[in-house]
Amino acid sequence: MFDDEKIRQGVELILEGIGEDPQREGLLETPDRIVRMYHEIYAGLEQTAHEPLQKRFHTETGEMVLEKNITFYSTCEHHLLPFYGKAHVAYIPDGEVVGLSKLARTVEVFARRPQLQERLTAQIADALMEELAPKGAMVMLEAEHMCMTMRGIKKPGSTTVTYVTRGMFTDNMELQNQFFRMVQV
Repeated sequence: MFDDEKIRQGVELILEGIGEDPQREGLLETPDRIVRMYHEIYAGLEQTAHEPLQKRFHTETGEMVLEKNITFYSTCEHHLLPFYGKAHVAYIPDGEVVGLSKLARTVEVFARRPQLQERLTAQIADALMEELAPKGAMVMLEAEHMCMTMRGIKKPGSTTVTYVTRGMFTDNMELQNQFFRMVQV
């Protein structure tokens, strides 16, 4: 899917556009570095949440499962600058649970794309609902956006919080409050 040559050419054009010489010693290998970096930071464009959420285990419990403080890095699609933070992912199993590392992998699949935080939050919850068919899911992201901290308004340390609820979580304030309490512990 990646067109490495177009990426190289684009980087050279940007360097020229800002008044740099792409043939300068320090910049000579920059287009190739950017190609390798894009393969890594945008790997989610070539992945789905289906694979990581396939390894499941039978369970008798119907209590909330919460994986919190999952560090993620993504890229703001408006400025192509990073945003990063913590994801908190919960679901109520309906006979099956997934390996805990698979929740973190699911966050990674969607974070490694040009994104909006609001969309990222919903995509994680929707993937859980589609793949695991739990009784409900809730996802909260807390992130710092470099497009707000290093440019524009320049407010380092500001945090954007988004959350979504699905299934049982949607209208159950007690369940939502339990999620928020567990995240704070």
